Amino acid sequence: MLGLELIMCTFSVLSVAARADLKARNCSEVREACVGKGFSFAHVPVQEIPGEHLRVCPRGSTCCTQEMEDKFGQQSKQDFENLVEEMSHELRSTFVSRHERFDEFFLELLENTQRSLNDMFVRTYGKPYMQNSEVFENLFAELKRYYMGGNVNLEEMLNDFWSRLLERMFMLLNSQYVITEDYLECISKYTDQLKPFGDVPRKLKAQVTRAFIAARTFVQGLSVGREVAQRVSKVSSTPACIRALTKMLYCPFCQGMPAVKSCKNYCLNVVKGCLANQADLDPEWNLYIDAMLLVAQRLEGPFDIESVMDPIDVKISEAIMNMQENSAQVSYRVFQGCGQPKPAGMTRSTRGVPDVFNARFRPYSPEERPTTAAGTSLDRLVVDIKEKLKLSKKFWSDLPEAMCDDDRVTAGNASDEDCWNGHTKGRYFPEVQKDGLTHQVNNPEVGVDITRPDTQIRQQIMALRVMTNKLKNAYNGNDIYFQDSSDEGSSSGSGSGSTEVGPTDAADVAATEGQVVKADRSGPVDDSARLCAPSRALPPVVALFTLALHRQWR
Repeated sequence: MLGLELIMCTFSVLSVAARADLKARNCSEVREACVGKGFSFAHVPVQEIPGEHLRVCPRGSTCCTQEMEDKFGQQSKQDFENLVEEMSHELRSTFVSRHERFDEFFLELLENTQRSLNDMFVRTYGKPYMQNSEVFENLFAELKRYYMGGNVNLEEMLNDFWSRLLERMFMLLNSQYVITEDYLECISKYTDQLKPFGDVPRKLKAQVTRAFIAARTFVQGLSVGREVAQRVSKVSSTPACIRALTKMLYCPFCQGMPAVKSCKNYCLNVVKGCLANQADLDPEWNLYIDAMLLVAQRLEGPFDIESVMDPIDVKISEAIMNMQENSAQVSYRVFQGCGQPKPAGMTRSTRGVPDVFNARFRPYSPEERPTTAAGTSLDRLVVDIKEKLKLSKKFWSDLPEAMCDDDRVTAGNASDEDCWNGHTKGRYFPEVQKDGLTHQVNNPEVGVDITRPDTQIRQQIMALRVMTNKLKNAYNGNDIYFQDSSDEGSSSGSGSGSTEVGPTDAADVAATEGQVVKADRSGPVDDSARLCAPSRALPPVVALFTLALHRQWR
């Protein structure tokens, strides 16, 4: 009886094993999985067939025809490229959206500032301003052109603005004389020596130059980051990479195990081999991100474009007040240097200075104007961008890890024995390779030619390197295209964080004011003549009007 039970038990075990073997050799699960993924094959074997026709997957018994393996290869390439685009979508959209927001903010800030200045100056100066408004319009047009990437030397442009403003004001304040173009040209040569606007041009030039360099370079940096991310995310898979991807993603189908996903370390070696060139971008990418963060700090502090542009109308008005208060002395020194202009007719001279500048200047009140542009402020905008930039560091070297954490690719939390290792379901033993092209020389899964770097990736590395250099210059207040050798330029480029240039050395002042040349180039004016009381050299009416203006502006 015991022998009979033993025989029956053995028969039962053999029957279960036979049924299990029969189930393993059935390809119905593969057929269902292929339909579920949208494949349309002419024929899917019902049972496993010999696999001598396969070129990628194991050639033992298989559920795949050659047509199936070929289409799996095409789909592997598509799946991988789609996954890279999906994983990099947030990075790309971050640079696109932040570039758009910063650009919109800056252009609206410029527009608001110009409109505010125009409104204030129309109220304050009236007709004389409106007749000369193109001087200010040109200033903002050039600032915008610089920001948009135009070939504008900021310091030269600002110097030219103050020279033009001096010419216009000199004509208005000396309307009793005939001022010719040649005479105006003579005046413009002595703007620095005359210092008719006080210290405002020097301070404003340092502030505007630093802030605009930082703002333009920062928005260019966002643009470069956007372009690099978009181009590098467009993966061009090599034949060796496609073979490895097919083996990892779809050869389990051919083995009758469509639900089994790859082991994580196996996935890492495949993806690191396929993205070897992208990983080489990472060191330069990280340096670029660090440089962007440094310039962002400047935008939050000493190079804050909003704090420079918002009160610019008040600062220019202050300069005009300085010119009015010192008009007698300025006019006298101009007459000494450029000669006495011819008097105009009585009709013109009787207009007088008060009719030209009947100003009622009101102190600047921050509450009178909005403090935001594009629905935000610079502080909030920069804080947001900084947070996103920090998250993007090491993106390209972390990409394989992120892709292989996706449960559509790997077995996830399954044990090491329950994943696809490239041959069967079981543990994956090879060591995971390091990042980068040179480290793929012994990659067990992907054949990588380490002697032939990807040309497009190298171009993007160079683009990042150039941008990083620009950002470092902008951090120090220097424009990579225009390096000014003047005291103000070197001070603004010190990177000290100061928004004002230090006081000019007394010897420099003496040197710049030591000689003023007459219009006829006959020789220098004697210093003693320059120090004479200007009221004796001007018509009495000008001196009286100047004193009246002085008291009015006080």
